[in-house]
This record gives sequence, structure tokens and C-alpha cells, in this order.
Amino acid sequence: MTEERAQRRLAAILAADVVGYSRMMQADEAGTLAVLKSRRTEILQPLVSKHYGRIIKVMGDGVLVEFASAVEAVSCAVALQEAMAVANEDAEESRRIVLRIGVNLGDVIVEGSDLYGDGVNIAARLEASAGPGDVCVSQTVFDHVRGKVRLAFDDLGERHLKNIPEPVRLYKISQRTLSPDAMRGDRKESATPAIAVLPFTNMSGDQDQDYFSDGITEDIITELSRFRNLAVIARNSSFAYKGRAVNLSTIARELRVDYVLEGSVRRVGQHVRVTVQLIQASSGSHVWAQRYDRELTDIFAVHDEISQSIVGTMAVELDEQSLKQAR
Repeated sequence: MTEERAQRRLAAILAADVVGYSRMMQADEAGTLAVLKSRRTEILQPLVSKHYGRIIKVMGDGVLVEFASAVEAVSCAVALQEAMAVANEDAEESRRIVLRIGVNLGDVIVEGSDLYGDGVNIAARLEASAGPGDVCVSQTVFDHVRGKVRLAFDDLGERHLKNIPEPVRLYKISQRTLSPDAMRGDRKESATPAIAVLPFTNMSGDQDQDYFSDGITEDIITELSRFRNLAVIARNSSFAYKGRAVNLSTIARELRVDYVLEGSVRRVGQHVRVTVQLIQASSGSHVWAQRYDRELTDIFAVHDEISQSIVGTMAVELDEQSLKQAR
């Protein structure tokens, strides 16, 4: 008698669970279960149905959902997080249901109404890697939905997931919404320019000094984020390029930005030299460059002085560039 061959198919799997579920159950078991049941009935089930999904199983605070389309899976995940956020607005702090969601596209094994295999396992690991209220997707999902959804993605780099033999590149859905031009991959400069600050290169030859160059990079990202008329790529996405020899035009295209800021840090004793270059993505030309020489008497004061000086100068340069484009 020949062994029955397992049925397989390609599927997009959404895995979600509730952040802090055990703590909520300890505080108010009956109330937590009531709220969770209400959210499943009023939010989860209608959204899954709307996006042509199928709930595979519900496990306490978790749920697995199958979709035939990666686009529908991602759209459902985003709609689910948005609906949960709205429902939490009027809820008490202890009754707020906050989800973390992972979405993967892969081969699954079908057994009755249940699904197994790495396609499911990776989705569960992605969910565990997501932060509260976040949606993490795999490289396969990103490749299928890019240009088809009005969403921006932060590249979190490759991760080694538990019990998954090969590393998986993760992407987090950003709060930014893409324009139609960005969805087509032909991003044009707009009234709100986008910029990526790449990790500054440590030129000191001492890996222990990485904290200094990384600190300057983070300070600049933080300061630039204060400008409402400037879209700044998140740190996780920018730092995914650390130590990688990638062409700047490729980085600009992948992150869909108008400008890239790169730099280097060289420290000798108590003296530090920082160089920075602001590059326009469309032409690859240098818009502005500067060099700073400082004595390292106070590391935090040096961070502040350099980052504020860079940000102030960049703000003027970006305004001038916007005016030229407008003219």
C-alpha cells in the first residue's frame, strides 16, 4: 500500500496574538475574555471575510488566518490594527486589546482544515518579532505586495528565527502612506521631501568606537524627525545598510527617498573629525558637504553640537532645493 502524499499549496498566512495577554488574564480573567470575544466577533471575523480569508484556528489569545493573496493578507492585517486602535480609544487601559501581527507567504501542508509547515511557522515567528500594534512581513510577502498597496515598509534586515534554518529578511509596515508615484517605484520630489540618514562610517579602525558614530547618526535622525515638512526614514530601515556595500541610488530607490545623508567619523585620541554629505537621489549629485573638527571633551556635547549644526544647515539646503523645484 502506497503512503498517501501530503497535499500542499501556496498560501499567505497571518498570525496574530494579544500583547500582555497573561497579565490581563491575571488582573481580570472574565473581563479580558469578554472583550477578546467581542473583538473577534465585531472586528476580526468581518475583516477576514471582507479580505477573502479563512480562520484556521484560534488559540487563546492567538489566531491563524489563511489568504490566497498576499495583498489581501497585508491589507487585512493593516485594517485589523487600525480597527483595534479605534476600538481601544474609548476603552480602559486594562481592557485595551493590542495586537502584534506577522504575515508570511509560503508553502503549507494541508491536513483537513488545518495547515502546517514552514509557511505557517515563519508567520508565527514574524508575529513574535513584531512590536505592539505593528505588522511584520517576510521578504516573500514584501516582493509580492510592493507597488500594489499604498503602504511604506521599513527594512529590518535579516533575522535568524527560532527553528527556521535559513535567515529571513523582515519588513515592518510603516505609518507612512505612499503616493501613486511611489507605488510605481518612480518617486518624484514633492513638497514633503523624504530623507534617509545612513549609519556613519567609523574610520578610526577601532570597532569599540562604533557607539560614537552610531550615536551621531541616531541624534541626526531624531533631530530631523522634528521637522513636520520632512519625512525621515526610521532608524531600523537606515541601519539595515550598515556595513553593506550598496550603491546610493539603489538605497534611495529601495527606501523611496529624495535625499540620502551619509558621513564618517574619525577619532584620534581626544580629537574627532566628522564629515557629512547630502546627496540628491534623482541625480546622485552632492547638494551639500561639510567637515567638523572638535575636541572630545564631552561626548554628548559633541553629539549635540554636530547634529544640530548638520540639521540646521540641511534645513536651509532642503528649503532651497524645494524652492528650485517649485520654480
